[in-house]
Amino acid sequence: MNAGRREYILATIDRRRLTRRGLLAFLAAACGCRAINEHRRPEPVPDAVRSEFDQLVIHSSLELPADHRLLQELRLLRTDILQTLALPASNEPIHIYLFETEQKFAEFMGRSYPNFPQRRAFFVESDTKLSVFAFWGDRVAEDLRHETSHGYLHSVMRNIPLWLDEGIAEYFEVPRGAAGLNLPHAQQLLTMLMTQGWRPNMARLESLKLVGEMRQEDYAESWAWVHWLLHTEPQRRVLLQQFLQSLRSQAVYVPLSAAVKSGTPEAEHQLCDYLFALCNGRPA
Repeated sequence: MNAGRREYILATIDRRRLTRRGLLAFLAAACGCRAINEHRRPEPVPDAVRSEFDQLVIHSSLELPADHRLLQELRLLRTDILQTLALPASNEPIHIYLFETEQKFAEFMGRSYPNFPQRRAFFVESDTKLSVFAFWGDRVAEDLRHETSHGYLHSVMRNIPLWLDEGIAEYFEVPRGAAGLNLPHAQQLLTMLMTQGWRPNMARLESLKLVGEMRQEDYAESWAWVHWLLHTEPQRRVLLQQFLQSLRSQAVYVPLSAAVKSGTPEAEHQLCDYLFALCNGRPA
């Protein structure tokens, strides 16, 4: 989910969602690159109550008290992301539109973004606004953590690679206190490693430019690299932090895969061992 903002609507949806970059190509093909005027769209939740919590602006017809567990978690998510990734704070609002039912959510998305696929939640970035759309369902907490992570990231940077954007969001979509452990991802990759000959390859992930190119295992592998970088050697966490800082300040940068290989030539093998350790409930 990258590139500077333009007059197009850009969105992110991991394996359930489109990414900015993919949607831009999708809309270009579907709409002939016509600009979309977001200001002409109807109010997403007409009867919503607007509540502001730090960087978040919640629009919802549901009565959510300020101390609601989910809202508190989304507010703390900002601190977790900024501290973990050593990013500066931003005051740019992230508007969260929370629909009471899936039907209302689907009706609005169908009217306002008819070219979008059917998904549970969306992060949409326009030239002037960061927005999250979701409905109150069984997985609303996971969806909002994921999409709001995209919002916090994009409020401070514009050119994060697709795979890393999704890997970070997958890391932070798990409940707070889980240390980013997305165990289903680890189990999927380990199964593929043992039965299908799968091997990790960060350089291949870096070559993926459109969301349509990413498969479920690519989201899982993206998460795995992020988790490995953050939870093994301290210098790897610093490497990821420095890479993100370079993205914010430079138009040209050394690919993260090259930097990782320079410090850890056997990185792919180590990641495989790390997955074994995670799935067996022991530190790597």
